[in-house]
Amino acid sequence: MIRITSRLSMTCLPSKTPGRSRIARAPAALSSALRGGFFRLCVTGCLGLWFLPASAGPSPINTQFEDQQILVTLPEPSLATTVAPTDPERLADLVQAQVQRARSTGDPRFLGYAEGLLQQWQGKPTARLRVLQATIDQSNHRFDAAREQLTDIIRNGDDGRQSLQARLMLANIHLVQGRYGAAADHCSQLRQQMPGLIAASCQAQTMARTGKPEAAYQQLQQQVSQTRNASKTERLWAEGTLGDIAAQLGDPAAAFHWQTVLAADPDDLYTRAQLADWHLNRGALDQTLALTKGYESVDSLAVIRAIALKATGESDAERLARDLEERFQEAQWRGNLLHKRDFARFQLDIVGNSRAALDSAYANWEDQREPADTRLLLRAANAAGVDNRIQTLRTWLAENNQRDARYPETRP
Repeated sequence: MIRITSRLSMTCLPSKTPGRSRIARAPAALSSALRGGFFRLCVTGCLGLWFLPASAGPSPINTQFEDQQILVTLPEPSLATTVAPTDPERLADLVQAQVQRARSTGDPRFLGYAEGLLQQWQGKPTARLRVLQATIDQSNHRFDAAREQLTDIIRNGDDGRQSLQARLMLANIHLVQGRYGAAADHCSQLRQQMPGLIAASCQAQTMARTGKPEAAYQQLQQQVSQTRNASKTERLWAEGTLGDIAAQLGDPAAAFHWQTVLAADPDDLYTRAQLADWHLNRGALDQTLALTKGYESVDSLAVIRAIALKATGESDAERLARDLEERFQEAQWRGNLLHKRDFARFQLDIVGNSRAALDSAYANWEDQREPADTRLLLRAANAAGVDNRIQTLRTWLAENNQRDARYPETRP
């Protein structure tokens, strides 16, 4: 007998936490589709589709199971429904709940459920439904489709709240992809339409990525201290932004800012990965392992944990490395749901295949250019001894006047 339960499990599909920009968080003034930091998951990689040529297949299929063994546990029935509500607001509420669950668990199935429901809608899509569709497109790295949808929402301007969401998402997409001029334009518009810590964080990010990280950090920190009426969500958003900029400066305050966010929102997978990686790079392996414990189903956290376990020489390191290898191998064979940054880091730091790591890291960097993406590509190119890739990055960084303490390869 095979038991199937309704308890959430993330074992049947690999989950992703792709690169995400900190400005992709939700102000209280916006719809709760953005609340709780969902967009920290979406871009950066979030659960992106990566179609690869079929190579080696997964491990042989095992057909020998105990009668009481649980093979698959299904998500909550209320969120796994395949029947779309006929009312657009009820539909939006359900889709939003599924998107939020994808954020907090790293389980990509919920994005599939959400998109399936949206595809059933026969009427004219509301601005809210269109924003949710763009959210899913962004999560799956369909950036062109997301940009087109969001631009049209802003152009129509028939729903002010959704237009603000659309502009925030557009700023995020441009920032993640290294289009800092376009990101700055949207941040400036946000500051005019919605002054406060959200817009200030947006502008601070673009300043930091284009040569003014010290000024960006100081200005945002000052605004946080002087703002009395900001919501909890806005303050956490700003704290996360301060953490990202502090990390760019190599300032230990980064850990404090990220820990502040995690204390309020333990399910923030983006911040958890940022803080775990910070500790890993400083040899604080105990802190790294504590932050990643129980998150082995989330690829970015599992890879960080595997690196830390390998460094400590613990016996569990080999088991996790095998699990990750099978997970990535199966994803390649199936041609879906493999995030390139996580795979590249696994190849570089666990397998030791610098050439494979470089190929994947460069393909990832072509798509998104967060600091973690740039840092990984620099490391892979250096390990593989491919100077032209390093020069490409140096040229791009110089064009944007971008400085980062995590890029020692670019220092004179």
